[in-house]
Amino acid sequence: MHTLGFLRWQHVASTTAAAVTTVTSAAAAPAPLPMSSPPAPSSPGPAPLTHLLPQSFHWLYQHCPAFPINGSKVRVIVDPREFYQELLDKARGAKERISISSLYLGTGKLEEQLVAAVGERATAVEGLQVRWLLDHTRGSRGPHSSRSMLRPLLMQHPQSCSVSLYHTPTLRGLLRRLIPQRWNETIGLQHMKLYVFDDSLVISGANLSNDYFTNRQDRYMVFDNCPALAAFYHRLIETVSRHSLQLATDDSTSMGSHTTLHPYLSDFKKYCSAMRESVQQLWSDECSKTPLRLGFDEENNISARTQRRTLDSSAPPDTSLDTLVFPTVQMGPFGITNDGYVTKRFLSTAEEGSRIHLASGYFNLTEEYMQCVLGESQASYSILMAHPEANGFLGAGGFAGAIPAAYTHLARLFFGRVRAGGQEQRLSLHEYRRQGWTFHAKGLWYTHPGHLLPSLTMVGSPNFGWRSVQRDLESQVVVVTRNPALRKALHEEHSRLYAQGTQVTDDTFTVPGRAVPLWVRCVMPIIKVFF
Repeated sequence: MHTLGFLRWQHVASTTAAAVTTVTSAAAAPAPLPMSSPPAPSSPGPAPLTHLLPQSFHWLYQHCPAFPINGSKVRVIVDPREFYQELLDKARGAKERISISSLYLGTGKLEEQLVAAVGERATAVEGLQVRWLLDHTRGSRGPHSSRSMLRPLLMQHPQSCSVSLYHTPTLRGLLRRLIPQRWNETIGLQHMKLYVFDDSLVISGANLSNDYFTNRQDRYMVFDNCPALAAFYHRLIETVSRHSLQLATDDSTSMGSHTTLHPYLSDFKKYCSAMRESVQQLWSDECSKTPLRLGFDEENNISARTQRRTLDSSAPPDTSLDTLVFPTVQMGPFGITNDGYVTKRFLSTAEEGSRIHLASGYFNLTEEYMQCVLGESQASYSILMAHPEANGFLGAGGFAGAIPAAYTHLARLFFGRVRAGGQEQRLSLHEYRRQGWTFHAKGLWYTHPGHLLPSLTMVGSPNFGWRSVQRDLESQVVVVTRNPALRKALHEEHSRLYAQGTQVTDDTFTVPGRAVPLWVRCVMPIIKVFF
């Protein structure tokens, strides 16, 4: 299989909500590629990493770099206020570098305090490098935006701080001129939520704004003192930043001196190819650091590189390592489909008798994911989604105010397919509802047959929806562990979330206030690919 699922370009028409057409690239499903190198010799004994991973998950080695760690270095955060405090503490203790990737930075008091903590640390520690990667469209929204929040930091530390604004190459030309603010965010976003401080990583689905620090429930996982894993994500943020617009102190943006390719002014194919090759090079470099063998296709073509990795058995297993971390990346506009492939394969091949708890704040599974869950998987599923009252768009003005009803419609359609297939015993849906809170958690927990505690989780930015697969930049980690304390923490995490959920039944969609307007039902087949 090829390392990241870098696929050939196809051009398809993508119709926006404003009925404007643009050209983008559509990623095909990953497929095996021929190997030109001879088969690798079989290993004579146990490999240093195989003891950490059940046989049914060994295919992960073929598609992701593997970071073995001790589970005691992993902490599961359950409260947004604790998440905010973690960011403050990590920023105040950074010694060498801070790399922050988020959709946007809010403009409230808590956000100001976070920026101030970063600025104070940059002043106190000579040589501290600070890098922010945000989305251009979301980060530029309104007169007081993420850009205006970070410009003072750039003025104070012009040599050590940078702010990069990713701009999707799909938003260009007439489309870019016609679509207004907010609507332009439907085309594609930088959606990775990665907070890296020296040798530690905080990965989440949460953005950097007041509600995500107070009463918007998400997931958060901290990897303390994991230098190799943190270095990988420092480099990933740096790589995407190199192909993004750079914010200046006068609020202007331009491409840096390292590239002449502009995201919406340069040739579409050339820009996308440059980004794809940079990310692929990072991925290949990371894989080469582990005791694994790489194979190539007949042309030795980097864009069609395949991967065959055999584990080195020359060293005995390190018994202090009880956890493996596999990063995944999805960048649909650039034909990078690694996370989508990993997710589909995991959902479709989960063992009979196993149990998967899957959460999404915006439940809008792609058809491929639905086929995996409904038609291919033998696992039992409990799916947690936001009740309309816990949807972040509740009460929004204009069209956005109908988004909770749109998700209700999607949930009802999915529930209907569950019922039609007679799968109510294997698959249940639940709605998160907590007074005064919204729900933004995403990811899954996997429990082996006959076990009570999960041994695998996926956590990060993807929502398992159309946007995550086709439009946005996403990353999450697959964590596989034998550590008893970490498994218990994962169990407590999903139990706490599901405790706020109510199981969906036929009556759920008939209660007052749950009716979906006719116009919403009519437009959903067209617009669901933007959710």
